[in-house]
Amino acid sequence: MIQSLRHQPLLVVLRPSNPQQAFTAITALETLGVHHVELAWRADPSWVGECRELIEAFPTMHLGAASLCNAAAVEDARRAGFAYAVSPVLDRDLVERAGPDLVLVPGVMTPTEVHQARAWGCALVKLFPAASLGAGYWRRLVTPLGDPLPFCIAAGGLSAADVPEWLCAGVDAVALGSSLVVSEAGEVQGEGPLRALVESLTARSF
Repeated sequence: MIQSLRHQPLLVVLRPSNPQQAFTAITALETLGVHHVELAWRADPSWVGECRELIEAFPTMHLGAASLCNAAAVEDARRAGFAYAVSPVLDRDLVERAGPDLVLVPGVMTPTEVHQARAWGCALVKLFPAASLGAGYWRRLVTPLGDPLPFCIAAGGLSAADVPEWLCAGVDAVALGSSLVVSEAGEVQGEGPLRALVESLTARSF
């Protein structure tokens, strides 16, 4: 997971209303060159099967589960076949339930939470809500907490235009969610900036 994100430090979080919208959205993002897409968990019996079908339909994409806040969500993500899952919270029970077969990326905000996640062996964390903390926040934790900090994915309130600044400021990857909307027809709101971002990440032009 970390190796793939080092190649393209970008994730897109989708909250599709139905399987067809998910398929259309992932197709559009794959066409734009996006490699990592998260699908928000739903407390719906059909969610596991839908996600299995999407994983099979997009074998070259790195698909993960998003918004996991309870044990049922972790188990559904495992049953669906996801290799990784992301939570907005730091919860030891979720970390332990994920185990070695499912990479769980917990949400952290405070120095104490970052320290705790590291102590529990979390190699990746989600800095959330990132926009409220500022681009320089993560780097300011290095000296007091000491190296190495976990691999950091900044998420929450960020847009494609914010990504270069945050990467230069020290985070390892950035997740985009509400700033990107994919229509039922596969049209990506903000397609131009996202395409330019993917191209710049490939060329590392910042």
